Amino acid sequence: MSRGTLRVYLGAAPGVGKTFAMLDEGLRRGARGTDVVLAFVETHGREHTAEKVEGLELIPRRIIDHRGASFTEMDLDAVLARRPEVALVDELAHTNVPGSRNAKRWQDVEELLATGIDVVTTVNIQHLESLNDVVESITGIRQHETVPDGVVRQADQIELVDMSPQALRRRLSHGNVYKPEKIDAALTNYFRVGNLTALRELALLWTADRVDAALHRYREQEGIAEPWAARERVVVALTGGPEGDTLIRRGARLAKRSSGGEVLVLHVSRADGLSGAAPDTLARQRALVEQLGGSFHTVVGDDVADAVLEFARGVSATQIVIGVTRRTPLASALIPGTGRAIIRGSGDIDVLVVTHEQAGRGTVGLRLGSALSRQRVIAGWLSGILGMSIITGALILAGDDIIAVPIVLMIFMTLNVGVALIGGLWPALVTALISGVLIFFVFLPPRYEWTTENPQNAIALLLLVVVAVAVSGVVDGAARRTQQAGVARVEADTLTVLAGSVLRGEDAVPALLERVRETFSLTGVALLQRADANDAWRNVGCSGDCPPIDPDEAAAVVPITEDLVLALDGRVLSASDMRVVGAIAVQAQTILERDQLRGEARTARRERERTATRTALLAAVSHDLRTPLAGIKVGVSALRSPDVALDADDSAELLATVEASTDRLQALIDNLLDMSRLDAGAVVAVLDAVALDEVVPGALAGVPADSVVLDVPETLPLVRADAGLLERCIANVVENAVRYCPAEAQVLVAATSAGGKVVLRVVDRGPGVPEEDHGRIFEAFQRLGDAPAGHGVGLGLAVARGLAEAQGATLEAEDTPGGGLTLVLTVPVAGPSVDPGAGGEAGHAVPDPAADTGTTA
Repeated sequence: MSRGTLRVYLGAAPGVGKTFAMLDEGLRRGARGTDVVLAFVETHGREHTAEKVEGLELIPRRIIDHRGASFTEMDLDAVLARRPEVALVDELAHTNVPGSRNAKRWQDVEELLATGIDVVTTVNIQHLESLNDVVESITGIRQHETVPDGVVRQADQIELVDMSPQALRRRLSHGNVYKPEKIDAALTNYFRVGNLTALRELALLWTADRVDAALHRYREQEGIAEPWAARERVVVALTGGPEGDTLIRRGARLAKRSSGGEVLVLHVSRADGLSGAAPDTLARQRALVEQLGGSFHTVVGDDVADAVLEFARGVSATQIVIGVTRRTPLASALIPGTGRAIIRGSGDIDVLVVTHEQAGRGTVGLRLGSALSRQRVIAGWLSGILGMSIITGALILAGDDIIAVPIVLMIFMTLNVGVALIGGLWPALVTALISGVLIFFVFLPPRYEWTTENPQNAIALLLLVVVAVAVSGVVDGAARRTQQAGVARVEADTLTVLAGSVLRGEDAVPALLERVRETFSLTGVALLQRADANDAWRNVGCSGDCPPIDPDEAAAVVPITEDLVLALDGRVLSASDMRVVGAIAVQAQTILERDQLRGEARTARRERERTATRTALLAAVSHDLRTPLAGIKVGVSALRSPDVALDADDSAELLATVEASTDRLQALIDNLLDMSRLDAGAVVAVLDAVALDEVVPGALAGVPADSVVLDVPETLPLVRADAGLLERCIANVVENAVRYCPAEAQVLVAATSAGGKVVLRVVDRGPGVPEEDHGRIFEAFQRLGDAPAGHGVGLGLAVARGLAEAQGATLEAEDTPGGGLTLVLTVPVAGPSVDPGAGGEAGHAVPDPAADTGTTA
């Protein structure tokens, strides 16, 4: 059986028209004779969407009972039994009610596709799993219903349903998306222009990547090796040299000339790990690439030109930017170089060769120093001098019978190889030259003359010198590579340790500076930042004996940017150590920028929370506070009306209504004030030894006596708490439980002691709360969207947890076995002595004089 095809309508936000487009597609296919059914649709009360539904065959929903309530879901079995050609399924990321065959609707869709049914569905960009964190950082709202990216990526067709933020907000304000009472809150929170613009960009970029992947797959299937210039892609090839900044900026300018251009910066590392590029230079260039909006890539390859060309073809590059070689004209003439190889093999890809200040100045000059240790070099010189002296003297004393030219050559060859192995290049080279002179003058006939009888002896002598030089060069090169590998390994280990200390969650900048000071045995390390235009500097982090704030007075300075430097005090660091410190300094800059972004994100999050609080408070004032006020108004008006004759019973009933409404209003206001004080940190608990069996009865005064079963033994140990705050906390928890518990059931309040703590459980038999929402019920203004009218503003449990935590207790939620919710209050047992606190009477929320005690609005 062939698999069905999947078509996805992708939107940036609710209301852009995904469902409308899906229904329109179904109607078009039906008009062409295709068997189409509407398996599931959610119109959200939108008039125009509902009109589209009328022209389609609708599969009745399946009714599922869960926790005493009835819910409707797509009837998967009915759709499979009906077996249409095309099924329209709305809201792909939806989570099914427990009791359904599959946990997620996208799994239902997978079953339909597996049976050969084509599916047309809808999903918003914020529901893609990979973008969940990004969307939360933008909107401040975490999406709990997600769909794996792979499900959407494997769709046969993806169509983006796009709309500008301004047009969507107009559609929202006209009442075409939400009901009138929700419009103002939606425009103020989720549907802000900034949010919608960012979500739209996410949707466009995700779709563009999907299209790009499809194009790449098509080229692979058709065997098309040549790049297709669907959009401008500029690959900048870096050597790790100082000219890299110029090349990166030039590539970025080229990419920006066309809409949708992209710059990809590439560095090719040698397979042996000894590329010669300084880590701090590459780190700085990577940061520059990110600032310019490009991407930095590193590949490994022995042939740099082939690696660059292979990468460019793989990303369908349109241009390759390389720099003019730094080799001298003579070196360029002898060795063609990487640039020429890239140009020869580029094919249809344009190659731009950019000049720079380092062009033609040469790369690495002749290194006269040895990579070996001083002791080995000295040993090599001594071995050469003493060896030549001893061997020459011994051969002369041995006489002419032993002094055969081949034997002499082999002996001196052995000496030269040994000196090369011990001392490296220069001792072996000098030994080879002097040995050649000695052999020619002393041992080649005629002896002690500067002539030779046999030219073959001269050739053999020349080969001796060549071999000695070659061996010494190989030994010295191997020693240099070994040294470089050791240095690279140490540098990598150092950077790994330093980076790990930050990634493990330590205080970033101080931890990094402390590790630098310890690793390089410095007396002080400081990160200095220019504070103003008058060249004044400020210390943003320091470890040890802080260097002077003026960088000119520090022992050593590692510049990071024009306004940021790393100042060092203590011993003088080697060049390799300074290279590592330079890389760490760039990392410090990244940490500072990250901390700045985190601070901005925290500020934005607090602003979103304040906005949400203001919106919820307005909703509470407009509804929940209005209800008791209305009851008071009606009762008082009836009592004062001269036109209404009331008997004693009617008057008493009206007065009772006024009293009950007043109590309810008082409770709402108390919760609002308490929440405000808790948010401001203005609640100070006065801790004392408290008997729980004395506190709990007072907390139950506000609920009917027959609605609670009390099991709090008098034998419980005293707890360390504030009696007044504890009573308020328990009262809120019990009132919440009674409110949601069925009329025929009772709430159980039971306490036990264990492990130095007293645990109070408030158990109800209500509808309960899903486990994933246990934490959310303690959020301010949170009623999970299913609380009936008149059940408060959603502050009771938030205040209860705040009061509990203010006195060192905890309040958590658990499922009640058999159905319902259990709230668990854990209070520590009082010790031998209790700190009476900072003053004030026990049982009252004492304002902190240093805190702002004003209420939030």
